Amino acid sequence: MSRYFTINNITRGFFIAFLSAGAIYLDWLGFVSYFINTILGVLTLYLLLKNDKEIWFWSGFFIGALWFWWMSVSFFNYGFAWAIPIGVLFPAMVYGFIFWFIAKIAESLGQRVGSTSTVLIIKALALLTLSYLHPFSFDWFKMELIFTNSYLGIQKWQFAIVLLAVGMTVYKQKMYEMEKRDTYPPVSFLFLMIFAYPFASHFNKTELPQYNLSITNTMVNVTDKWNPKLENAHVDMVFQKINNAIAKKKSIIVFPESVLPLFLNTRPNIMTALQGASNDISIVIGGLYWDDGIPRNSTYIFKAGRFSIANKVVLVPFGESNPLPKWMGKIVNDLFFDGAPDYVASAEVTDYKVNGITFRNAICFEGTSEKLYVGNPKQMILLSNNGWVTPSIEPTEQKILLQYYNKKYGTTIYHSANMSSSYIVHNGKVLK
Repeated sequence: MSRYFTINNITRGFFIAFLSAGAIYLDWLGFVSYFINTILGVLTLYLLLKNDKEIWFWSGFFIGALWFWWMSVSFFNYGFAWAIPIGVLFPAMVYGFIFWFIAKIAESLGQRVGSTSTVLIIKALALLTLSYLHPFSFDWFKMELIFTNSYLGIQKWQFAIVLLAVGMTVYKQKMYEMEKRDTYPPVSFLFLMIFAYPFASHFNKTELPQYNLSITNTMVNVTDKWNPKLENAHVDMVFQKINNAIAKKKSIIVFPESVLPLFLNTRPNIMTALQGASNDISIVIGGLYWDDGIPRNSTYIFKAGRFSIANKVVLVPFGESNPLPKWMGKIVNDLFFDGAPDYVASAEVTDYKVNGITFRNAICFEGTSEKLYVGNPKQMILLSNNGWVTPSIEPTEQKILLQYYNKKYGTTIYHSANMSSSYIVHNGKVLK
């Protein structure tokens, strides 16, 4: 056990994790370089495949911390500042154990068969398939995400080529160190990565559809949003934005998640006013929905004096639905959420039409979930409230994930957010 807690192992693990998170933090600082991100990503994989289980544990530990420390911000916003270390250490320990387990299995099997290549193959396959592992229903960790804004593709087959190239380089390097002879330099295998260049997405760009949308942005902090005394101010803000959009001849206006932080269907006056306004402009707005005793996080779609409701399908682990066993979940809810019941998810994703255009409904966390992209939707309207996790890198990480899914499925994403920027994701780019 003592060999895990050496300064050398901890430092090397941190360095690998730092490289893996480099693209996220550079983007957070407003700097995006395809060249630098490519180098950072390849170095991350090279150093991971080159090192043993002790380094893998610390790499996973610091990846969990550097990628997901923002979870702790929600504890602060909920009034539990004392729990901030839990929000940092929990994902760190989860991913530390996952990475250690992968390396342990690979090295144990490699020793049994006496094969260096076996160790590399198992580790590479694990990195390739890590995106299918969702601890506690949380699916934001995808190793290929490091190449979202790079010269390498994010499709599985492209990531497999990159892993093959890096893995062969590590293998030949080990063989050279053992035998002190080789006919060509190990680094030559890196040229295989040319085949991972995303030629299709580079040359098959499409024009952004002109739907005359107004994608609103709000900057209302958590305290003000859920303050009952400010309810009228929130309602007035919404109708002011609607009137401004009508004056600009917009066809559709989109608001963030829970921009009206109330069970909207229980407020007939507001519903009637929105229905009336929808005769002049179609309205897509986030609000809560009271469904015969069941609380839901929903999108309300108003058009031509009528409305429909699209409920959230993928709930935020712990924030909206507790993934723990029922008895443990009750303890957590009592401790952190005053015993409030979990939200209930809809069984099926919802597509709705506005002005003859079909959009996939998505609310915050679920917009970064694979489930929402089943059927390769052409357009998606995503409503988010990032107030619970700001200030942090979370909005940046969310943006990179949306770019990832846009590149993977070709879905144009119209994103309206609170406490972070609103934008459109098209052809892998962010348009504001």
